[in-house]
Amino acid sequence: MIEVKNIKKSFTGKTVIEDVSAVMKAGQCNLIIGSSGSGKTVLMKCMVGLFEPDNGEVLFSGNSITSMNHQDRIEIRKEIGMLFQGAALFDSLTVEQNVMFPLSMFTKWPLKKKSDRVNEVLARVNLIDTNKKYPAELSGGMKKRVGIARAIVLNPKYLFCDEPNSGLDPQTSLVIDRLIREITLEYNITTVVNTHDMNSVMEIGNYILFLYKGNKEWEGNNKEIIFSKNERLNEFIFASEFLQDAKDMRMLEQKGKIPNERNMDDMMK
Repeated sequence: MIEVKNIKKSFTGKTVIEDVSAVMKAGQCNLIIGSSGSGKTVLMKCMVGLFEPDNGEVLFSGNSITSMNHQDRIEIRKEIGMLFQGAALFDSLTVEQNVMFPLSMFTKWPLKKKSDRVNEVLARVNLIDTNKKYPAELSGGMKKRVGIARAIVLNPKYLFCDEPNSGLDPQTSLVIDRLIREITLEYNITTVVNTHDMNSVMEIGNYILFLYKGNKEWEGNNKEIIFSKNERLNEFIFASEFLQDAKDMRMLEQKGKIPNERNMDDMMK
């Protein structure tokens, strides 16, 4: 579990995050959403210790990373996996070498043990027999899956994903979303996803934190978000006419003014 308590962060006198608190539980996908400039990335960087908050603290399973010394932060970072936007693979390294990189950095395992672990996680993300390929030989979706394999190779307790579907087509995005959800449940990871993809929100959003101009504007889950009465949230998630029409149809269905599939089946009997 990760607890964010009253985080505030400013740059050159401008407040970017203002008194944000949240509880993100293990075994679920915790999403941070909001428009560009809302503070999503700054909050995530405060959570992983890349930025020092001006006020507040971040606790990993009750341990405050904001008050840790350098050595303790190194230890807890061994428990953190990170999927970067664009995957951020090393172009000069093979898939196997990219995934093995954290093992070489943080462990003293023999090569055979590291190779076995790399093969294990590559199989988990459905990339068997890609060990010797280079990133230039991979599709966008395959690169993201290599990024996920590298993020989980140390068997982390916490997984951070920064815009995991950036640059992917809708079908591939769905594959990545479901893979992140499966891994989260399988390993009971506390997963934090920074996204503006509403498909991801509806697919995997067990907990959703909506930021607006650096403030926590709303929190809930993907079952509640479509019925929210928060105007700023609705402006964000129903920005397109298609999504607004979908919401209107859902509301009418809930009120029984149009038949849903189950009602249609009953009517046909």
